[in-house]
Amino acid sequence: MASLRSALLLGAAALGLAAQPAAAQNITIAIGGSVTSLDPHFYNASPNNSVASHFFDKLVEFDSRAQLVPKLAVSWRAVEPTVWEFKLRPGVRWHDGREFTADDVAFTIERTPNVPNSPGGFGAFVRAVQKVEIVDPLTIRFHTPGPYPLLPTDFASVAIISRHAGQNATTEEYNSGKAVIGTGPYRFSSYAPGTRTMMARNDAYWDGKPSWATVDYRVISSPPARTAAILSGDVDIIDTVPSSDIPQLQREARIQLTQIQGLRVIYLAPDRSRTNDPIYVTDNSGKPLPTNPFNDVRVRRALSLAISREGLAERVMENTAKPAGQWLPPGTYSYNDAVPPPTQDIEGARRLLAEAGFPQGFRMTLHTPNDRYPNDAKTAQAVAQMWTRVGVQTTVEALPWSAFSIRSSRQEFGIRLTGWGSATGEASYALVNILGTNNAETRFGANNAGRYSNPELDALTRRATATLDDKEREQILQQAVKLAMDDVAIIPLHQLVNTWAVRKGLNHDPRMDERTRAMDVTPGQS
Repeated sequence: MASLRSALLLGAAALGLAAQPAAAQNITIAIGGSVTSLDPHFYNASPNNSVASHFFDKLVEFDSRAQLVPKLAVSWRAVEPTVWEFKLRPGVRWHDGREFTADDVAFTIERTPNVPNSPGGFGAFVRAVQKVEIVDPLTIRFHTPGPYPLLPTDFASVAIISRHAGQNATTEEYNSGKAVIGTGPYRFSSYAPGTRTMMARNDAYWDGKPSWATVDYRVISSPPARTAAILSGDVDIIDTVPSSDIPQLQREARIQLTQIQGLRVIYLAPDRSRTNDPIYVTDNSGKPLPTNPFNDVRVRRALSLAISREGLAERVMENTAKPAGQWLPPGTYSYNDAVPPPTQDIEGARRLLAEAGFPQGFRMTLHTPNDRYPNDAKTAQAVAQMWTRVGVQTTVEALPWSAFSIRSSRQEFGIRLTGWGSATGEASYALVNILGTNNAETRFGANNAGRYSNPELDALTRRATATLDDKEREQILQQAVKLAMDDVAIIPLHQLVNTWAVRKGLNHDPRMDERTRAMDVTPGQS
């Protein structure tokens, strides 16, 4: 494998000597994660969201530093404690020329939580909307059951779609391009699931003419192949640069790296959906266990203590990640200083396992994607070795993201390695979506694949999201962070430092939310 990787890199470098710069009006982007749908409400995953942002706008958006900025809404305010009013941008038109109005926003709120077969959608972001009131074509009000200060923040995750194109449209009709009628900077050209999305410039875009006439948005899941593509000049920008390739890319005169501390945590999520007959977990002789060991907090704490996060960050991630004890990086709103990354404690882990009734440990399988996050499969292998050291004999099964994400959403794993990017830059985004009790009615836990449930944590989350005072809300969120981590709701490993490789002559604004977009790349000086 190493020789193949070396050959790919050397061959790409040689090709790069003869490569010509991309045409000034066209850009080719390669990402590592698979784009599984163009339906902007189907699956809340970063690759899907990145592509959707080219076609669809939101009422408000996060900039590259996770700060709210106006988009289809020019202003918003709480006219009453339970009523938010948004003023919409005049003169905006859909790709087919029809006018954007408040009715489209109302339709979006109605459709968002009701997409059939969604493996993890966006219902949590509209859960606080009790009633929608259209005041006039450019004014809309949202009624909430109680004070809810985070509504604008939530709306920054909801792509606005048109009623005339989206009424009764299926996810398949979005994937075919028929329903991809947005207000965004690019228009749909073609889509091959998991492979390529082609886009054309929207010359009538309300926010000015985009930089690129066409965008070729590719999925190259293999890290060596992605690096080879940027070295050869076949693409203009790649994301999730393999840490092992960074030194070589830094030496390439035609390539520059852009980096920023990310908001994504890589973590382990044990299955909590089963009380009995756990899957992919057995005793040391291979016989099924009668009860689920992950439901015992002592087992979860033991698995967490067995891990050297410093070792993962330094050796596996080669200093492109920071050890994590919670899901946000230091310095962000609601980060809790009292919850540091746990220190590895082998003897402590063994002692906890014995107290839980597993003095000799047990066997299990750790599932992981192998093409979604930097060094995801390598990280899983390293964790498995650490667990085996304390008596939990662990094997790793690595899958392509397209298969992993579907199986994970169906609770088909015993324990999995995955990631979550808190695009809002605060704790409630994860508390609601991946730690909240999965409930279709309340729209909590839409992405809670492990089915963790803690009523006390849910109550703290609801209290925080109903608290108007920013300082008081932060204190409640910090309490929730500590409660979740004391209970080992998930096992955080590290926070990623987002890294892109970009062709010299282009300017790139790196994003904390790790999204890779044509709008963030502009022509520059060679």
